[in-house]
Formats: sequence, structure tokens, C-alpha cells
Amino acid sequence: MWNPGIPRRLKPGRPLLLLPRQGLIRRCHMSSVTPTVTPPPRHRVVRRSLAGPIVLIVLGVVFLLGNIGYLTWPSIGRLFARYWPVLIIIWGLVKLLEHFRARREGYAAPGIGGGGIFLLIVLVIAGLSATQAERVNWNQVAREMDIEPNFDGMFSFGSPHDFSDEIQQEFPNDGALRVTSDRGDVTVLAWDQKNIKVSIQKRVMTESDSDAQQVNESTKPKITIADKIVSLNANTAAAGRHRVDTNMEIYIPRNAAVEITDGHGKLIVRDRSGDLKLSTAHGDVDVSNVQGNVNINMRKGNVQAENVSGDVTISGTGNDISVSNIRGALQLTGEYFGDIALSHIAKTVRFNSAKTDMELAKLDGDLAMESGDLHVTNFNGPSHILTHSKDIHLEDVAGDVKIQNTNGDVEVDAHKLPLGNISVDNRKGDVKLVLPPNGGFRVDGRTNRGDISSDFDELKVNSSEPESSISGSVGNGSAQVRVNTEHADIEIRKS
Repeated sequence: MWNPGIPRRLKPGRPLLLLPRQGLIRRCHMSSVTPTVTPPPRHRVVRRSLAGPIVLIVLGVVFLLGNIGYLTWPSIGRLFARYWPVLIIIWGLVKLLEHFRARREGYAAPGIGGGGIFLLIVLVIAGLSATQAERVNWNQVAREMDIEPNFDGMFSFGSPHDFSDEIQQEFPNDGALRVTSDRGDVTVLAWDQKNIKVSIQKRVMTESDSDAQQVNESTKPKITIADKIVSLNANTAAAGRHRVDTNMEIYIPRNAAVEITDGHGKLIVRDRSGDLKLSTAHGDVDVSNVQGNVNINMRKGNVQAENVSGDVTISGTGNDISVSNIRGALQLTGEYFGDIALSHIAKTVRFNSAKTDMELAKLDGDLAMESGDLHVTNFNGPSHILTHSKDIHLEDVAGDVKIQNTNGDVEVDAHKLPLGNISVDNRKGDVKLVLPPNGGFRVDGRTNRGDISSDFDELKVNSSEPESSISGSVGNGSAQVRVNTEHADIEIRKS
């Protein structure tokens, strides 16, 4: 058969030997050509790499030790942060051994591959990030962020170790105590000795007993005395990267003034005859039986103060506030997001916040303030209450009262005699006044788009649209009662 690839000057049927490398065509007879047998192509043998399984085995063993308790998860994080390059070294050694074995046995060595390159990139990024994170002093970060983690939190590494100690030292006559603590509860109690005694309960978070003992020795509380000022430092900051909580129970003479500055911890003071100055960033304050003034500054936590002979001042931000049996004045300044309960304040009560401005001349009864409600019973004026978005209930009112409110109802029960002046300015909330039938007062009230009702025949109600009014005098008309509201009703009832 004619092959179009053969030049036409050659006759068909003549045997040819084609040599593609030289591009030449030569004539030859079949009898003079030795047939060449080409061996079948050899398949490339590739064996799977053992690097990946070995790395997985190492990681599995580490996590198994964490699950069964031989390693803590924070310690696993520290091990990875410090020794993650070992994983790359193991991987590289395995790949090197595989390469030499492949050369010796005559097959192709397995490469890294796209998945291996991706895993290597992830490992390097995770390792570098863990190394940088391990170098951070997370205890300091927690303090700056005002975070109060427990001993199992992300800012704690190792396991807890508990220690106890006690120190005593002579306390100077007419001396004062200053306490500084970064983390831990502080309790101050009175006793009849002329010494200061400090009972210490300490918890240290470290990875080993030896480290815990070393941290305990370096963080022992210190007492110094200068100019009759006794300074007690909990010395928890000396722990550096380690977490240390030091609870101190302090016994000092009853008449010593006390000043405490604490970062995270509860402050408890009992039975004092001197002034108190307490400051905490994150913790509750509990004060009772104090003959002197009390000054409290806080950022987070609750306050309970009772049986104080002097003035009480509370400032900052917090949650629940409970103050009772105060023979002086009470000044409450700041933002408090829990409930406020006040009881039996002998002198002026002042409360100033972004939402409320209140002053009472005296509180013989109780005051309860929640997020949307203010209830006060048995108090004396002159007083003023400026707030919004609260329902106001005042009972057993004596003296002058001035109220300004928005988006809330106002109810005033002023049946006590003699009746003081009452002024209520409200918006989008009803107003109800309960007045003594035998009292002397003059009423002037108005509402826009609301109704007015009265139990007193002496008062004249003029109902019209859109504004209604009420006016008139009862008795001698000595007290002035003025009421204004919008989009709400006015009620004036007999007690």
C-alpha cells in the first residue's frame, strides 16, 4: 500500500528504514536489517510520605496527655509556642530519610505537594502567633482591660497552689493604715492589741511546685512605717507573668484611720472609730459599724454600708447600692446599673447621675430605685427630683417638693401637716396628688391633651380642647401646688 509520506520517486514495496533523529531515509533489504525490540515503558514508583502521619501522631499524643490530665491546656499552649519549630525539624528529617531511601532503592522520592506547602504555611503562621502571644504578660493585659478571670480562664497558666502566712508588727499610737493590693480580698477588723496582725491566704498559678514556691517567696506582703503611716503592700505585682491572688485579714486598733486601694477583690471593714477611704476597680465593698466618715470609689461591684456615724460618699460606677442607718449625709455620684436601696439617712441625701439629679433634706424611711421606678417613703423636704423614664412614687412627704420627669407617671402622697409647696412638671405621664382635706393650699394645674379630676369641691376644673386646667384654694391657701403635664391626666385626691 502506498504511503503518502514516501517520496514518489521511490517505488512502492521497497523496504525502508526511517531514522527520525537524523531526518534521513535510507534503502535497505529486509534480510539485512536486524529487528530492534523496544522494552515496555517502566512505571514510576512513588511511595507515600510518612511525614504527615508522624506529625499527626505527635500532635495526637500531646492532646491525649492533655485529655487525661498529664498536661494542662495552658501548658500545651506554652509548649507549642516554644517548641513548634521541632515539628518542622521532624518533618524535614523524615523527608530527608525518604529521599536517601528512594535513591538507594531506585524509585522516585515523594515530594511535599500542594497540601504539604499549605500545611507548612499554616504551621508557621500559627507558631509565630503563639510565640508572640506567649511573650505577652496576660495578667497585665487583664488588669488594663479590667477583666476578672477565674483561675481556669484564658489569662491563667498552670495549676493553682495555695499558701498561708501570718505577719505581726507594732502599730504606732494614733497611726493610720494604708493598704495596697493588686488582686485579692482585704478585710480589716478591730482588736485590743497595739500591733497589726495580717493573716494571709495566697493562691499562686504556676506550672510546677518549685515555681509556685519561688513565686510565693517573692510575693510576700510587706509592711513599712513612716510618720505614723503604716503601709501594707500585698506585693502581688512581684509575680510578673504569674497569677497571684492574696487575701488578707488585717487586725489593727479600733481608732486607726484606714485607706485601701485594691484592683480586683472584695473590701470588708468592720468596727472602726476612724475615717475610711476605700477604692476598688473590680470588687464589692462591705462597711459596717464605723464611727467616722466613709469615702468609697469604685468601678465595678456592689456597695453595702450600714451603721455609720459620719458622712458617706460613694462615687464611680457599680451595680447594687445599699446604704442604711447613716447619722450623717449621703452623697451618691456616678452610674449604677443595679438596684439602689437607701434607708434612714439622718441628713441630706444627694444622688447625681446622667439620668437622675435628686436631693432630699432627710430620709426617715426608705428609698428604692430600679431601672424604671423610684419609690420613696417618709422623707422631709425641701427636696427636688429631676429624672426621666421613671415612675415616681412619693409617700409620707413633708416639706417642699419639686419634681421634673419625662415618660413616666408621678404619684405624690403628701398628707402630712403642715403641707409644703409642691411643683410637678411632667411630660407623657399621669400625675396623681393625694392632699390632706384639712390642709391649706392653692392649686394651679394644666394638662395638654389630657383629663383632670378632683375630690375637692373648692377646686374648679375647666375641661377644653386641647388644654384643660384646674385652679382654686383649699383652707387658707398657704401652700402652693403647681402641676403641669402633657398627653396625660391629672388626679387630685383627698388623703
